This record gives sequence, structure tokens and C-alpha cells, in this order.
Amino acid sequence: MLLGLSSYTYGWSIGFPGNCPEKPMDELGLLDRAGGFGLKLVQVCDNLPLQKMGRERLTAFSRRAARDDVAIEVGSRGLAVDHVVEMTGLAKEVGAKLIRFVIDGPGYHPAKAAIVSILRECAPELGDITLGIENHDRFQARILRAIIEEVGSARIGICLDTANSLGAGEGLESVVSILAPVTVNLHIKDYQITRLPHLMGFIVEGRPAGGGMLDIGWLLDQLAPFGRCQTAVLELWTPPELVISETVAKEEAWAFQSVHYLRPFFVAKA
Repeated sequence: MLLGLSSYTYGWSIGFPGNCPEKPMDELGLLDRAGGFGLKLVQVCDNLPLQKMGRERLTAFSRRAARDDVAIEVGSRGLAVDHVVEMTGLAKEVGAKLIRFVIDGPGYHPAKAAIVSILRECAPELGDITLGIENHDRFQARILRAIIEEVGSARIGICLDTANSLGAGEGLESVVSILAPVTVNLHIKDYQITRLPHLMGFIVEGRPAGGGMLDIGWLLDQLAPFGRCQTAVLELWTPPELVISETVAKEEAWAFQSVHYLRPFFVAKA
């Protein structure tokens, strides 16, 4: 399995409305970070949307990745036929072999039957590209598994995020037992669940890989027998500091710590 960086490794460094650093990271900066870590994969998702880059920028990105021998994966949100077709075209343009999709978008929450219909219609457009649907809060793992099985395409599976299903009230062990056979991409996101001081509730916070509750060795062992998941990317939920520059510095330190921790697992399983 190939380890890489995601644009969500650097959510604060890239920025979002209301929280932008002085010099936001772009896709070339992400390639710089991957190269600095000796990694050969980047996943560029909706916080660096390809559809807004323009032809010249896309060409520069794909050429630079090819020069550095770095594989590209892409991601977006808002699962609709026209958007999947658009992203498939962009994936082909930059040489990506995987598209990760979050089903929901702003004001858009399709029902299970609609999702199955969308994916069935899109499947013939994929060619040799794999589409990974991310577990992202709303749907429980059993429903996501049912969607994939009803679609019945070898090119469509699950992008397994190690923390998101907490939002659907599910723990990782249960989620992995259901979704491992159909997982085509892995988002490694470590986290800690801590009881609040007044004892009435918990708080969930991100941690650098190896610094939280995620057992990465166990996770990779669960995925290995099925052979469908060939790539994994690091994502970080870095709790912010008081000023954005300090948050960006913390995020960079967490990325370094995480890659250092993860590398032996992937070298051993290459």
C-alpha cells in the first residue's frame, strides 16, 4: 500500500473562508511537502478544487507530479452525475487513478436509492479510474456497504476514513469489519476521545498519527486480506492555536511526526 499526503493533511495551511494564512499552500506546495518526506502520492480534495484551477494550473500540476514521480489522486463532494463526470474528466487530465467523493454537499443530501442510481449511471464513465465513497457522518457503515453492493461495480468502493463514522455513532472496529472488503482508499486520521472535566460528555480531537487511539497496525492487517485498498493518505484534525501562523506551524510539526511514525508500517507492507 502506498502512503501519501492529502490536501487535508494541511487544512489550516491551505486555509478556508475566515481562516486563511498569509501565504496559503497550493497544489505545488503539497507536492513540495510530499517530496520532502520522500512520499510518492498526493490526494488533492475539495479544499483545493481542481475544477477551479484552470487549464494552465492543472497542466503545471500534472507535469510537476510526473517529473517528481508522484501519483495524483483527486477528491470532491456533492455526489451528482454531472459532477462525477466532471471530476472523471479532470482526473484523466492530471493522470489520477482514484477519485474520492463525499456524498453530501451544501444543501444536498441525497437518499440511499438516489445514490445507488447516480453511481450506476456514472460507473461506465470511469474507465480505469476507481471511485471511492467516503464514510462521512450521515450514513452508517452497513448502509454504505449496501450501496456499494447494490451498485455492483468493481470500479466503485469505499474511501475509509478512520474518524468520520464517529459522527454516525459508530466505532472504528465495527466500521472496519463492515467496510474493509469494499475499501479502495484509506484516510489515516488519528484522534483522542476525552471525557470533559465536569464528566458530562466527551470531546473528540485530532492527534498526530501514533499519538491517539488509532491502531494503525491492526487497521492495515484488517484491510490486507481483501487486496482492494492500494493507497492511504494522512489527514489531520489539528486543533488551532490562537493565531493562524502558530496553527500552521503546529500542523507542519504534526505532519512530520505522523509521517515519521507511519513510514515503517508501509515500508514493511510494500
